[in-house]
Formats: sequence, structure tokens, C-alpha cells
Amino acid sequence: MNFSISKETILNGMETMNGFGLRLTGSEGQQKFVDYLKDEIHKMGFKTYSDLYSFDRWEEKHSSIKIKNNDGDEEIEVTSAWPYSGETDENGITEEIVEIFGKHINYLPARGKIALVKVKDLEKVPTGFAFNQRNSYPNGLSLPKNYKGPVADSFVKIPLISVAKAMGVKAVICIWEGMSDEMVKGQYLPFIMDYQGIPALWVGEESGEKLKKAAKEKKKVNLVLAAEKEKNAKTESFYAVIEGKNKKEAIIINTHTDGINCVEENGPIAMLEMMRHLKEAKLDRTLIFVFATGHFRLPDFKEHDIQATSKWLKNHRDMWDGKKGHIKAVASLGVEHLGCTEWKDNDSKYQCTNPIDVELVYTANRAMDKVYYDALKDRTMVRTVTVKGHNFLHFGEGQPPRNVGISDISLVTAPDYLTAINETHQMEKFNLDLMCEQIETFLKMTLALDKMSAEEIGKPEPYSLVLGKIK
Repeated sequence: MNFSISKETILNGMETMNGFGLRLTGSEGQQKFVDYLKDEIHKMGFKTYSDLYSFDRWEEKHSSIKIKNNDGDEEIEVTSAWPYSGETDENGITEEIVEIFGKHINYLPARGKIALVKVKDLEKVPTGFAFNQRNSYPNGLSLPKNYKGPVADSFVKIPLISVAKAMGVKAVICIWEGMSDEMVKGQYLPFIMDYQGIPALWVGEESGEKLKKAAKEKKKVNLVLAAEKEKNAKTESFYAVIEGKNKKEAIIINTHTDGINCVEENGPIAMLEMMRHLKEAKLDRTLIFVFATGHFRLPDFKEHDIQATSKWLKNHRDMWDGKKGHIKAVASLGVEHLGCTEWKDNDSKYQCTNPIDVELVYTANRAMDKVYYDALKDRTMVRTVTVKGHNFLHFGEGQPPRNVGISDISLVTAPDYLTAINETHQMEKFNLDLMCEQIETFLKMTLALDKMSAEEIGKPEPYSLVLGKIK
């Protein structure tokens, strides 16, 4: 079955989403986006059901770094603030800057001062520690042997600034090394940690050299990180249901509504289009569309694993666990990061290196892998690698359903700009035609799964361990 995906509708949805601005968890922009999504679903004739939450919200207002020189201050470019690190008043902190060498645990030399630490791009950490490749299309396509970039670095090589705080450091400046300033600009990283209680800022390599020189000369630096803090900020997850003939079994289709650019997260726009096409499909199984909050505030929203959908699963066991008259969810589809082009540092320049970034797709077992590749057959734009859950890692919001025994197919393409904020919302890196083809793939998978028995779909394979295969 072929679907007619309206490029105009998708683009209008993307532009509407971008018009709400930054959609961090609990922000005004996120709530406006949620209200828009619910309104669109209501227009289709479906109800929405919300779970309301409160948490302590933190958001940067502005930041700066100045080196104090005898002949005047030198302004240093800040690439981004460390989310939920800490804050200063409007005057900031003025202290001597001290470079920290070796591991990011010995901050004693910077007690009462500002610590300067380096975060070098990953070079020798094998991709197989995080991923175990299952298949690919075209044949021969593989993940890189070493997984690099700011997102990976923020998980593996992140400085322990809570240790710096414990050792009496006043603030921390982190230098991205081995990556262009253009790549690291605006990176909202790391977003998986608790509030740290110490202000921290990121700078690029060029600015880092200036700061290292200032540290050698024992100069003082003024650091400002002004932030808005809100106690008991409100946010919500919600879901909608398309009832099938079989009220006892369901397929969960999920994403998250908080995000920072046009691909992180445009899954809700794709799911609206899926609902428009499936509302009259007369499917056998019930479809549950879950729009979770908290992906960018995971410490407050994770439950049994690291992702935010786990909170929805905990609150709605009646929608998936099959016990005591509850609905039994037999499969799930994770819809994230559609329409990504590939941008890399190439020839010392951050540039587009392919109009299609490699689609990273988790498939829970061989049957689900076949469902995915069968749905790709009419695609004209495709570069995809499927992977297994590996070393108890499964990035993206497809992990929670998988971890409670629901077999998933989850798209989590991970371009280097995935967590980067800029004025254009990264639309110059967005491929509308690709997103439309990906939506059609999700629709075909939904129809295919609806026709399969629960036994044919099967359960998720156990996590593979140690070093995964990169084919």
C-alpha cells in the first residue's frame, strides 16, 4: 500500500513547531507545541489524555567569559552553557583561571578559582562498545569503527563538575577539542545529569587556546552564567488512541515533545501525519500514540531506565502489560529525528557530506528487522543500519517499551547537530523529502505489524554484551 504524504502539510507542521522557539522541558515553547499537537488531534476527532507533572526548571538566560587584562577585558566566545550546571548573578564570578591536567577528578589546584578542562574528541573508543550492528541497506554500509562527535563525547568523556564543586572550585570552563567551533556551537550537552550546583560553560578550541594562555599567565577571568529558575514548573505527557477491532492488543507509537531544533524533536509532526492516514484504516489492533515529556530533563522523568517514556509506562500499565484485563502491547515504533542530512568536519570545515545521514534503527529481533527492511522496498532515499540493544544501551525513547518486553523498531538517527541550538533551528540541515519517505515507512510497518500475530512479532532479544559487530 502506498501513502500520499503531503510535503506541504509536513513543512507547515515543521515551521509551526519552529515558530514556538526553544522547546525545553517545561518551557513556554514546549507547552505551546503540546497545545498545537492536541488541537490537531482533536480536529481529527480523537481525544487526548494528559499526565501533568511538576519539576524544578533551569534555563540559561545569558552567559559570557572575559579575560581580565591590564589594558582591558578580552571577550571570549562561549559556544553554550552546561544545562542545569549552576548559575551566577549578573556580575558573575571573577577569579584566577587554572588549567586542570589529566583525569577530570583532581580539581584541588583550582580550589577557590575557575577550573579549565579539556574534552578531546573520541579517537580510540570502538563503536562496538555502544552498538552491535544487525544489517544495513545498501549492503556494505556500516557504522564508523570509532564513534565520535559532541554527543558521544558528552556521554563518555564528560568532566565531573560535581567533584569540582566538592573541591571548592567556583566555576568550570570546558573546552571542546578536536572539533570545529561550528560543530560544537550551541550544543545542549550534557542533558542527562542532575542539577550540579556549579556554573559551567563550553568554549571551542580557538577560545580554549586563549584561555589556556591566560591560565599559564595566572590571569583572572570573569564568568557569567545567568539562569532562570522555576520551582514546580509544569509540563505534561499525553496520548491518543485509535481503536481497532481488537481491544485487547495494541501497538504503541511514541516520541517526545521537548526539543531544541527541527529534528530534535520532529517525531510528533510525523505522528500527526500517521494519525491522519490511519484514522480510517480499520485496523485490527488498537494504536496508542504516546507524546512524552522529559527527554531533556531525564533525571526528573526516567523510571526503570534512562528514557522519559518509562514514566508514561509506569503510570499506564493498563495500556500495555496485558494483566487483569489490561491491553497487551505486542509491538512499538519509536519515531525520532526524521529528515536528517549528514554534516561532518571535513577538510577542516563543517559541511554537508551527504544529503542522507545514516539512519540508526533499533530492531528488537529478527522478525522486527524483516518488518523494517520490507517497509523500505519502495524508498528512493535510504542509508540505514539496524542495530541490536547492546551492553544495556538503547538510545532514544524506544528503550522503555523494549525494556518491559515490547518488541520495538526505533529510529534514532544521530547527526552531530542533533543537540545543537541555532537561530535557524537547523533547517538548513533538514531534508523534507527524506522525512516524507520515513513517515511512509512507519505507516507500512504499522500495517505489517497489525497483520502479524503476537507470536510472529515475538519478544525482544536479550541485550548483547561486550564488543558488538560493526559490519
